[in-house]
Amino acid sequence: MDSLKKQPLLNTFVNNMDMEETIQTIDSFIQQKKRSYIVAINVDVVIKIEQDDYLKRITDQADMVLVDGKPLIWISKLHKRPVKAKISGSDLVPKLCEKAAEKGYTIFIIGGKDGIAEQAKRKLEKQLSGIKIVGTYAPPYGFEKDKNELDKINQMISDVHPDLLIGCFGCPKQEKWIYENYKKYDATVSVCAGATVDFLAGNIRRAPGWMSDHGLEWFYRFTQEPKRMFKRYFVDDIKIVSLMWKYRK
Repeated sequence: MDSLKKQPLLNTFVNNMDMEETIQTIDSFIQQKKRSYIVAINVDVVIKIEQDDYLKRITDQADMVLVDGKPLIWISKLHKRPVKAKISGSDLVPKLCEKAAEKGYTIFIIGGKDGIAEQAKRKLEKQLSGIKIVGTYAPPYGFEKDKNELDKINQMISDVHPDLLIGCFGCPKQEKWIYENYKKYDATVSVCAGATVDFLAGNIRRAPGWMSDHGLEWFYRFTQEPKRMFKRYFVDDIKIVSLMWKYRK
């Protein structure tokens, strides 16, 4: 499948896919029972990869690496290796849920604050007839360092063996947890989905379509959570300029 071939983008490699190809590929993974994990990169993730060799290895080894952010699409064009489309977790996961409802696939949602994943489950069940969400869980703070908690989570997931696991802890926690555990728990496809659980639950509002289309989703998120997002957008993410130059060839 040509869409599974990766091409370089800055300090990692990505799949050059549109949304339809992405959904079809994940569908094929489920049908083939291919144990796999999927990550999405944006400017913030690229900067973290530059500073974290372990995160780079996880990203490079992922079965699919999607581009979640208009700035990276623009950079891919500047570097003469254009990527077809921005595929964000908050766009992808609802479409995966539609596909799952249509085909009878099962879903497990993990992450978010206490009660948020369950709230997302209830909203999805109202929106999509036939959707099968077989479990939700909000792990306690520091769970990734607690072997007993990790074993408990892996067993909880394996007990219901979902076709799709949606992991929403933010980067790099979700990537590291999935990479270290996806062969220990019994789920077919694991998707790193960031704040998607909050969007599904209606806990955080998404940017209007016109802002997202013009690369301004980051600004909308900043206006929603200015204290939390200030350092990310106005200190850390500025480093993308030097990375554009470093990886220009």
